[in-house]
Amino acid sequence: MPTFDIVSEVNQHEVANAVDQANRDLGNRWDFKNVDASIEHEGNTLTLTAEQDFQLEQLVDIMRMALARREVDVRTLKEGDEFRSGKQMKRKFTIQEGIDTPTAKDIVKRIKGSGLKVQASIQGEKVRVTGKKRDDLQATMALLREAELDVPLQFDNFRD
Repeated sequence: MPTFDIVSEVNQHEVANAVDQANRDLGNRWDFKNVDASIEHEGNTLTLTAEQDFQLEQLVDIMRMALARREVDVRTLKEGDEFRSGKQMKRKFTIQEGIDTPTAKDIVKRIKGSGLKVQASIQGEKVRVTGKKRDDLQATMALLREAELDVPLQFDNFRD
């Protein structure tokens, strides 16, 4: 029986490239001359550092633009706390990978409510969809592409 997996993954290499590009853009901007500001990437965490609050907001915009240019979906970013560390303001962002349980349940509910002859099951941080016909699986993919979810979805392991 044909199957495929619904996942939410982020290309960490592209994130690293986007952070490098954003830091280069930061060095070229006249409003950030002689300002101690940076974007750091460690694992699934981005830390933005600037001297003033308005500079931090501009830094967030620069980072989002760089990620969008590298085709990394900005919906994967979850904003964390903003805090002051000495003279600097810092804001952390977490890169969300995988489908969390409430979103997976919503996906399964949408698939079952569509009337398509497929079965969906949650398997950890992904959802596996199984059906007898390939056309039903492709219709399921189309249904989920049109749905407005909080996480970007990719479809992997399409097997006959």
